[in-house]
Amino acid sequence: MPRIFDFGGREVERSVTVADLRALKGTGRHVAQVTAETADEAAAAEAAGVEMVVCRAANVLRVREGSRRVFVTAALGFADAVTGDEILRTAFRAITSGADAVITGRGNDSVRLLANEQIPVMGHLGFVPRKSTWVGGIRAVGKTAVEALELWDRFRRLEDAGAFAVECEIIPAQVMAEINRRTSLVTVSLGSGAEADVIFLFTSDICGESTRLPRHARAWGNLAALHQAVRDARIEALSGFRKEVAGGGYPSDAEVAGIAEAELEEFRARLEAARN
Repeated sequence: MPRIFDFGGREVERSVTVADLRALKGTGRHVAQVTAETADEAAAAEAAGVEMVVCRAANVLRVREGSRRVFVTAALGFADAVTGDEILRTAFRAITSGADAVITGRGNDSVRLLANEQIPVMGHLGFVPRKSTWVGGIRAVGKTAVEALELWDRFRRLEDAGAFAVECEIIPAQVMAEINRRTSLVTVSLGSGAEADVIFLFTSDICGESTRLPRHARAWGNLAALHQAVRDARIEALSGFRKEVAGGGYPSDAEVAGIAEAELEEFRARLEAARN
């Protein structure tokens, strides 16, 4: 496992580095990326052998409590960092806290700003949920030759801006394959087929927590049923408590502290004396 110095100056081990990801190009090998916002989710990802996680920038420290080894990409929220100064400040805070890269769906000027500071930056192309008004709905992007060529131009411009990687969301698999052969960007497929360098799914989908799976997702677990069982058990326990309170069954003698009879009598006597 590679040893590097992170952006906080700490000597650390990482499952993969930026250099490792770049070296994937053309090899046919893949690494996996999932979401993680908590220490537990990050620890589970590491234990499962998942190499990469993505989290909100504000949660980097929490994620690093769960795993010191996974490659962490911090998402710079649209409203969290708006001006150039805010973008840089948020990005530097994230990487010095333990992130290995940042991801932004903002324009190429923002990407260039980050790349000029040698911050590994990942862009976001294809279907970008926050920008879906431009494509008229929740749909794959690149399903016509014209749209696919426009998308390819976006890849080239993102590459020119200095990004090292790009999240590719809901791009037709055949289009993704053609683009992946032609770009030096590390491609991260979210619903864009297997012809990419990194395969990405949301942890909530993988674990069966979502109420409705997107077409591109698959569940390997059923945490929704376990969560419902926990909710049901919580209500059952609380109902039992309320019933016992109403019926006088709680608290019982075994659940309260006692006092020696002699001490109690002395206490009562002193209360009477104080009243008189």
